[in-house]
Amino acid sequence: MKLLLTSGGVTNASIRSALEDMLGRPPGECRALVVPTAQWGHPMCGPESVRGLIAAGDRWEALTGQGWGSLGVLELTALPSIGVERWVQWVREADVLLVDGGDATYLAHWVRESGLAELLPSLESQVWVGVSAGSMVMAPRIGPWFVEWEGAADDRTLGLVDFALFPHLDLFPTNTMEAAEEWAAGLDGPAYAIDEQTAISVVDGAVEVVSEGTWRLFPGPGAEAH
Repeated sequence: MKLLLTSGGVTNASIRSALEDMLGRPPGECRALVVPTAQWGHPMCGPESVRGLIAAGDRWEALTGQGWGSLGVLELTALPSIGVERWVQWVREADVLLVDGGDATYLAHWVRESGLAELLPSLESQVWVGVSAGSMVMAPRIGPWFVEWEGAADDRTLGLVDFALFPHLDLFPTNTMEAAEEWAAGLDGPAYAIDEQTAISVVDGAVEVVSEGTWRLFPGPGAEAH
């Protein structure tokens, strides 16, 4: 699966171009499924924010509001109760999964519990567009600083990439570069701090930073920072 891991979504022309390259055509010709699941695990999210995401409201122009040819909802918490014979085909027929933010440990739990984790390796042509926790979930760990879900045993997530992400750099007073440096020091491997104008592209294992903003790589123990 191709990954476009963002902090704030498709916020500029460079990220939009990377997305279209992954899709092979404009969003208007693509079938999208939005995954709101991570929101349920975060205390700052709820019914109104989920509704805005699904309805492609003004705050979600950079994700669900990209003019998709079709837009449906894939709620992971529902999948175990309806059977794989229904939902697997929905995912295979989609061109892109739009995975919103919230709590990454909650999202990781439901990616596994739903069975989606087992399906992901076979989705060679599909694109995963993550926002915030929807991007962080691909990391081996997110760091205790980002765990909000009370049901989380620890900060481990899916581990489908070998780096971690610190999103919303300089968007909130707490999300400073100094805070990101302290956060990264508590991890075991490489990590990126990215702002709302930055994305990480992963295609066939090749990692590329797509940015019109600010970002920093923390290479991890034994390596030099860039």
